[in-house]
Amino acid sequence: MRTKFKNANEAYEYYLDKIIIDGVDFDNTKALFNVGFYMRDPLDNHITNKERKWKLDYAKAEWQWYLSGDRSIDKLGELYGKIPPIWERMADADNNVMSNYGWQWERNNQIDYVIGKLRNDHNTRHAAISIYDGKEYNKYRKDTPCTYAVQFTILNNKLNMSVYMRSNDIWYGFCNDQYQFSMLQKLVAEPLNMDLGWYYHHAHNMHLYNDKL
Repeated sequence: MRTKFKNANEAYEYYLDKIIIDGVDFDNTKALFNVGFYMRDPLDNHITNKERKWKLDYAKAEWQWYLSGDRSIDKLGELYGKIPPIWERMADADNNVMSNYGWQWERNNQIDYVIGKLRNDHNTRHAAISIYDGKEYNKYRKDTPCTYAVQFTILNNKLNMSVYMRSNDIWYGFCNDQYQFSMLQKLVAEPLNMDLGWYYHHAHNMHLYNDKL
């Protein structure tokens, strides 16, 4: 499989076709396992494929929701003008979700920790943010975060980032998640006064639901 792409749209189109052609039947999806690839320009993060009809205004609203640290889907509704049904299905009785990544990375001040580690030691291997945590699986009854962790590394005075996901739907999940994580990479790079290097994206299970085939 191809492992290097210029941007997110190029990766999306390649793996969409790859899943349709080579994916295995798995739980109402076609799936590929242990998919990993680099995107050389993380901020070239718009999905321009015409069939996909990706919405930049939604991606921007989701990013602002994450920046707010408010895991209530009502906050997303305020920012976007409506609440997408997928979030309504995932919310608990108080309209909160576990998959608000901003709320997750603000837990225990993980962003500040990562920036501090990178600032003090350009060779650190400690600059990692955890999201999915098997030790709190009892909290995932309706909503299980799709991302395990995000790790940052400085090479050649550029900030590089790796994202590790347990599950990633190529149609919805990848298109929106890559935008959020590339913005996170930018957020971490700015106080370090660094340009962005590569973004590496790994999914244990990358899939397409059968209704999109």
